[in-house]
Amino acid sequence: MRLRAGDRIVLASHNAGKLRELEPLMTPFGVTVVSAGALGLPEPDETEPDFAGNAALKARAAAMATGIPALADDSGFCVAALAGSPGVLSARWAGPDKDFAAAMQRVQDESGGGRAWFICALSLAWPDGRTATFLGRADGQICWPPRGALGFGYDPMFVPFGSLQSYGEMDPAAKHASSHRARAFAAFTAACLEPATPMLG
Repeated sequence: MRLRAGDRIVLASHNAGKLRELEPLMTPFGVTVVSAGALGLPEPDETEPDFAGNAALKARAAAMATGIPALADDSGFCVAALAGSPGVLSARWAGPDKDFAAAMQRVQDESGGGRAWFICALSLAWPDGRTATFLGRADGQICWPPRGALGFGYDPMFVPFGSLQSYGEMDPAAKHASSHRARAFAAFTAACLEPATPMLG
């Protein structure tokens, strides 16, 4: 099944940064996005061992709670020198206070820098339990010290290959053009969204 203009979906996230990135991507399709936080939905425990599993878990919980389709994102920062960590534990490395400055310092202290990548899994769930999940990846290098106040999470310490700017320095439109989330969203779009019909006049 596909989403069409006029449909409403829940973004199963309490992360304002993810909402800021995903909402404008949905706009051209005429789909209204409401966040799980705005609806007061609880955050389920992320108990799966990988991004795809956690995204599907969060999407199913929101779809079943609201009775409308739900889109969930599970993403993280992976470092080659740390064998892919922090990975699915990226948010937990920031602690209960979401202190990503401390998390970035830990990554640098334990890795010494080097190659890194972001992974994004987007999962769309329907109230009947069906799900479809799409993956995106962006590869690059750690930069230290972190640069830029844009973006969120580990963005200021990541420079994607082909760019001189960190994600923390990039204009949002530039990041949206090639980020891990944009790549996952492109796969999701092709499979699940009907293009909005332009108005004639």
